[in-house]
Amino acid sequence: MALKDSTHRGICEAAPTPSLRLTKGDTRVSFRAFWILLIPLFSLLSAATITAASLDPITSKAWEQYVHFAAQRMEQRLGAGATFLWVDEIPDRLTRVRAGEIVVSQVGTQNPIRVPSGMIHDWVGAVFIEQARLKDVLQVVGDYARYKSLYAPTVIDSKVIATGEDQDRFSMVLVNKALFLRTALDIDYESRYVQIDERRGYSVSHTTRLQEIEEYGAPSQRALREGEGHGIVWRLASIARYVQRDGGVYFELEAMGLSRDVSASLRWLAEPIVRRVSRASLSTSLRQTENAVRARVELANRPTSTRGSVAATPRGRTESQDLHATH
Repeated sequence: MALKDSTHRGICEAAPTPSLRLTKGDTRVSFRAFWILLIPLFSLLSAATITAASLDPITSKAWEQYVHFAAQRMEQRLGAGATFLWVDEIPDRLTRVRAGEIVVSQVGTQNPIRVPSGMIHDWVGAVFIEQARLKDVLQVVGDYARYKSLYAPTVIDSKVIATGEDQDRFSMVLVNKALFLRTALDIDYESRYVQIDERRGYSVSHTTRLQEIEEYGAPSQRALREGEGHGIVWRLASIARYVQRDGGVYFELEAMGLSRDVSASLRWLAEPIVRRVSRASLSTSLRQTENAVRARVELANRPTSTRGSVAATPRGRTESQDLHATH
């Protein structure tokens, strides 16, 4: 049975699904697309895994089950007396985030999680955006046309496919110049936002199509069929939570991704690299989002006669890795 409050109904279906899904629920619930935490997991694997691979059905099934359990965990946060925000679970974590740190941690005690012929990566991070309102954050993450500038250089193209009451759909092309591959990802997303009350909301997002583009930028570039390629990323999903309080907005993001496995002989080398890059990439995305929100707030607070283009100026802050594994 779905958990309920006065304005919200449950998100989790009874059977495992390949995505995080929402029941339509109360007609007052608004939906908006979000995607922020899907970017970091493009930087998952080292050059040790450049050979071709195919997504196995058993790997896809393991992913579907994992995402279903993640949806159940999110639903549990909506119950009476439950802790909605990850940062509120540990006082020291909340203190650090409130003081200006970007705190990032793996979810669970093992990361990446090995499944048949694949690995599941699950990370969560949080940032406090001072002097922002919930609507400021929503306006930034809903501005799809600007993703290629807000989240450069990873995002090189983005566009809206369709928007509606129940869901939004959009696409992006991602590249990562750090890889020893001339590869891009052409991805379609489906995302939904649920407003719980005036100061709280959450979103779920997942990929509906993900294709590798080989030899990107060259005359010989070509799009591979879904489920074929180097397996750097097979699937992506995310959960985000937003709370306006303490003079700003707490913005936390859980990013999940499915990639191919690496051979046992290379795991000792690859897995520490995967963890380090994933942590740093999520921190970067959180910082980019904070800077974009701050720029919007600064522009809104300027006198009308002086408003113009405002570049986000990062304030001094540190990035931190939470040593507490979470589940």
